[in-house]
Amino acid sequence: MSGVFVRRRRLVGALAATLFIAAALAMTPAQAESITVNVDDAQTLKLPDNVATIVIGNPLIADATLQSGGILVITGKSFGSTNMMALDRAGKTVMNTTVQVTGPKASTLVVVYKGVNRESYSCTPECLPRITLGDDPKFFGDAMSQSAARIGGGGSSAPK
Repeated sequence: MSGVFVRRRRLVGALAATLFIAAALAMTPAQAESITVNVDDAQTLKLPDNVATIVIGNPLIADATLQSGGILVITGKSFGSTNMMALDRAGKTVMNTTVQVTGPKASTLVVVYKGVNRESYSCTPECLPRITLGDDPKFFGDAMSQSAARIGGGGSSAPK
């Protein structure tokens, strides 16, 4: 009879250890593979069903928008790396991953150096100014002004 109690005690101990390990694993947030997106590009990602909030570590590097159906749209804003966390309604972290933002695709980008000043052009098929981080401030500002004027319908943002 004492052998039955010993086996039962071992079985209860093993069951308790298994439940403890399972609970510890359930508390650990899911680690998704690193997400890579180009500057000025967007990428979609399917999230677990219970995600209610997205947190981006550095919103200057990437932006994320949670859509219905658990679809996340990630947009690269600047070069670099940041983290992204997905939280459920209770505030528990269900996913924690790295978002890596890289440069634009080199196949359509032409970079011109005029001394130390850099200018970027998108050549698809004609080469036109492209607003790219790291360009000469005057070139960048002129391209931004033209873009803003076009978007705004030629308002007060017209080139000077």
